[in-house]
Order: sequence, then C-alpha cells, then structure tokens
Amino acid sequence: MRRHKNDGAIRVGSEPSGCEAAKTVAGQPLGERTRTMESAKRIHGIPESVSPRICLLSSSGGHLLHLLLLKGYWEKRDRFWVTFDKEDARGLLEGEKMFPCRFPTNRNIRNLFRNFAVAARILYKEKPDILISTGAAVAVPFFVLGKLMGKKLVFVEVFDRVDGLTLTGKLVYRLADLFIVQWEEAARKYKRAVCLGSIF
Repeated sequence: MRRHKNDGAIRVGSEPSGCEAAKTVAGQPLGERTRTMESAKRIHGIPESVSPRICLLSSSGGHLLHLLLLKGYWEKRDRFWVTFDKEDARGLLEGEKMFPCRFPTNRNIRNLFRNFAVAARILYKEKPDILISTGAAVAVPFFVLGKLMGKKLVFVEVFDRVDGLTLTGKLVYRLADLFIVQWEEAARKYKRAVCLGSIF
C-alpha cells in the first residue's frame, strides 16, 4: 500500500489481503452481472461531460461490494474512491486511487463532523463531477457539501431494503439528483426513486 504524499490518497498495490473470494459474487466476476445507470441518468438530466470525474463513496464491506457491482458504469471513467482504510477495502480496490475517511460512522457524531472536514478537503482538491454512493453514513457529509458545490449526486440503496430506506437513504433522499432502489415496492413508496432492479 502506498500513500500519495501530496493528496493524501492511498494507491492500493499488491499485498496479501485474503479478499480474493470477495471479488466474485454468486460465482461470477464482479462486473459481469452489472446493471448500468445509463438510462436513468439520461432521464434525470445528469450531464455527460467529455470526461466526467467520478467519486465512488461508501463504507467498506457490503456497501463497497454494491459499488463494485456497478463496474460497467465506472470502469472506463476517471474516478477515485472514498472508503474505510480496512483490509477488505484495500484488497477489493487493488490498483485504484482511494482516500480514507473516518470510521466507525454509524451513529457516531464525532466522526460525522470529522468526515465533513475530510469531504471538504477531497471535493475541493479532486473536483469530481458526480458523486455515487451506496451508503452508509459516510455519504451524508459528502452529499451535503457536494450539493452546495453543485455536484451531481447519485445514491444507490442497498439490496436488502425492499420497501423502505436505510437511515442514510432517508437523509440523502432529497439531496440526490438520482435516487436508485432495487425493488419496485420501494419505488412505489418513494416517488423520486428509480427502480433499476437488482444489481446482483
């Protein structure tokens, strides 16, 4: 693992991580079962610049796996990641530019405010056009500041929320330019949500 001296990012290199098994879902490599966001993005008017820069933002673990399953959307775009500096994240993001954020975040007020400072620094320096997140709480400071800075915000609710939203989903629901759910039941209940079906 190498840390960039100038920007605080971690460039994840090859290291034993024990995460190889996590790089497949249901026996297939990540990306092969991807649902892209192209059609919904056009519907909601998120502009496609010549080379949009994307911030991919999530907690580690299952939230990060959700983002990885959207590989068909982000793999050919200029991007960087914000997540927890933990072994599973380093293993899954090998070769990617990653910025660490403060954790734990769920119902941790101190780290919530600390991540506002992290978000301000990263968004100012990296200047992404679009922020995409699957949660959890680390999304909140980035979405709040991203909205104030005129960024386009995309939130993808996790698979296990069939007819409701996570706490983070409820907090960023009105902020997101595009709010994606994976179940029709949730889309019927939350009128601003777009259902793209399961990303698994």
